[in-house]
Order: sequence, then structure tokens, then C-alpha cells
Amino acid sequence: MASNILKLLKSGSEEGEAANIRRHVTALSCSKSADGLISPKLVLSWLLSNLGASSFWIGALVPVREAGALLPQLFTAPKIKSMARRKWAWAVGSFGQGACVLGMVLVALLFEDNVAGVLIVALLGILALFRSICSVSYKDVLGKTVKKTHRGQTTGAANTVSSVVVVIFAGILIIGPDEKFALVIGALGLAVVLWALAAMFMSRMEEEASDVGEREAISAPLSLLWENKQLRLFVIARALLVGTALAPPYMVILAGDEGFFSQLGALVLASSLGSLVSAYVWGWLADRSSRQVLIWSGVAGAVSLVLALIIGEGGGMAVALFAVVVAYHGVRQGRSTYLVDMAGEDDRATFTAISNTVIGVFLLVVGGIAAGLSSVSVYLVIGVFAVMCLAGGAVALKLDEVENG
Repeated sequence: MASNILKLLKSGSEEGEAANIRRHVTALSCSKSADGLISPKLVLSWLLSNLGASSFWIGALVPVREAGALLPQLFTAPKIKSMARRKWAWAVGSFGQGACVLGMVLVALLFEDNVAGVLIVALLGILALFRSICSVSYKDVLGKTVKKTHRGQTTGAANTVSSVVVVIFAGILIIGPDEKFALVIGALGLAVVLWALAAMFMSRMEEEASDVGEREAISAPLSLLWENKQLRLFVIARALLVGTALAPPYMVILAGDEGFFSQLGALVLASSLGSLVSAYVWGWLADRSSRQVLIWSGVAGAVSLVLALIIGEGGGMAVALFAVVVAYHGVRQGRSTYLVDMAGEDDRATFTAISNTVIGVFLLVVGGIAAGLSSVSVYLVIGVFAVMCLAGGAVALKLDEVENG
């Protein structure tokens, strides 16, 4: 795998593309590594628990992060689309995320209990806004600076590097002292530095200026869901596949929640190994057919969640968690590559904003329903997510192949 990544970094029919690939891999590796180090599902949840925050604020972390990163995009896309060079939007978004995590470090050192919970969740909400700016702008920058046949492997290489960083962090948590607070604070501090470095490398991207016209009305893009069949099918498939993102906390509950905070290193390791194993394979397949990635990641997600139901409260839930993380990264890789290849340069930011805004609302609705159902049966929640994943893969079957278009 390492030799293939090195070959990719030297690739490109033109020297400018090869340099841009290196910048993409470096910037995205730093950003994704920082993202893994703060992990709202695991690391920030552990931190709030350690600080004595209530379960309400711990439970708010993932919905605030996921929906907060998606919902603003319909509003930020027109502004980003009016920029001639969109790398600057990504750089600002990356620097802003680092600043928010620096604020979290200060809060953790100065406050505790629910005061710390409120402030960290609020900072995570602001971080999510900056993340939404990066999400909208990145696909457009990638589409302008890297050819179709290299895009999946470029992001896959960054996923591999970031996964190794998080694996090392997990190892330190496992073999380190019982007192993990200093290690977690150190990881958040490193994330601040990595986001600043990511902004610096992205600012050096060789991006040609785009023709920009008048800014589109905010409400206009929503009509594309009815006008564009492929976009509509893509959004439906992606919505159904969110089960891979929402299921892990319920898997932990199913196995018993004692290990959630006492075995932080092992949980981070399982998640990061799943990301490491999946990154390059999904990236390689995405360059050939991102549609197939969506199909197979849906099937993999369904199988993983059925496995979790079979395991139940017995040992071995880490195996199912590992598998569902692989499926989750397949969904991320597939939908990102498919959207970039499906949309032309003029439509990428708009299509991204439409998709992410709809998914943000869907996450809030499904997250609320899942929380209600979990009071009845966690098995039922995981079963529903398994059915959703399978249905998402089935909808993806109806998508067109776009890599050769």
C-alpha cells in the first residue's frame, strides 16, 4: 500500500497536477488526523464524562457535530461559489476548526461539570460551521485540481495517513498511564497544530480562477431535487446509508456501556483500524466505480449490524464495530467521489450544499427517532439501521456510472 501511495504522489500527466496531489494529501491528512484525534463519538465524549458533564451534553455531541456541519451548507454554498479560488474558503474553515479546539482545551483546563459541557458543545457547533465551509469548498477544489482517475486514490491516501496517526494515538492511550486526561488534552493540542498546517498547505494549492457571476438565490437550488433524477436518487441512497454513522453508539450500549469510558484506547483503536483497512481499498474502487462503492458499503453495513445483533451482549462487539467503520468509510468515500464526478464544475458546490443540507435535516429526524426507539429496544434501533443500509445499497443500484462520463 505504501508503494502505491508514493507512486500516486509522483503521478500526474503534468507537473502541476502531481504537486497539487501532494498538497491535497498533506492538507487532507492533517485535517483528517485532527478530526480523528478529537472524535466526538469517543474522545470528546470521554472528556465530558471525565469533567463531570451530564449525559445530556455528552449525547448532544454527535448530533451537533454531524448536523451542524451539514445544515449551513445551503447558505454558505452561494458565497463560496462566488469565489474565484475556493481553496481560501477551505483554508479559513480549517484554521477555524483549530481555533475552536484550542477553545475546548482552555475550557477543559478551566471549567468542569455542565459548564464545561455547555461550552464544549457550543464550540463544537461553531467548529461544525467551519467544517461545513470545508466540505462545500473541498469537492470543488478537488474537481478543479485533480483528474477523475486520481481523485479517489488522493483522498484514500489521506485517509490512510490519518488512520495511522489515530492508531498511534490509540496505542498511546492503551499502554499509557491510567490517568488519560493529560493524553487527551495533548491530542486536542496536536489537533490544533494539524488544522493550522492543513490551512497552510491548502493555501499553496495551484488552483485556476473560476468564472464567477451573480450569486444564486438561496432557495433556487432545492428545485434541483425534483428536476435532476440522479441527484435525487443519490440523496435518497445517502440518506438511507446514514445508519453506518449513527449505529456505533448503540452498538456500544448493546455490548454494555462500562467499557465506553474505561477502554477509550481500545475503542479508538478499533475505529481507526477500520478506517485504515478501508481507506485505500475504497479509494481504489471509487476511481473505477463510486456507484459500486455505495452499493457494497450498504451491504457491508447491513451485514455488520446484523452481526452486532447476533453478538448482542456477548464478547466480540469490537469485531462488529470494526466492520461497520469499514462500511461507514465506504459510504463517505463513495458519496464524495460520486458527487464530484457526477456534477460539472458549475454545479459541484450547489449539489454538495443540497445533498448535505437534506442529510443534515434527515440526521436530526432519524437521530431523534432512534433515541426514542432505544428506550424500547436497542436491538430494534440497530435492526432499523441494518434495513436502511440494505435499502441504501439497493437505491444505489439505480444510479448511473459516472467515472467514464
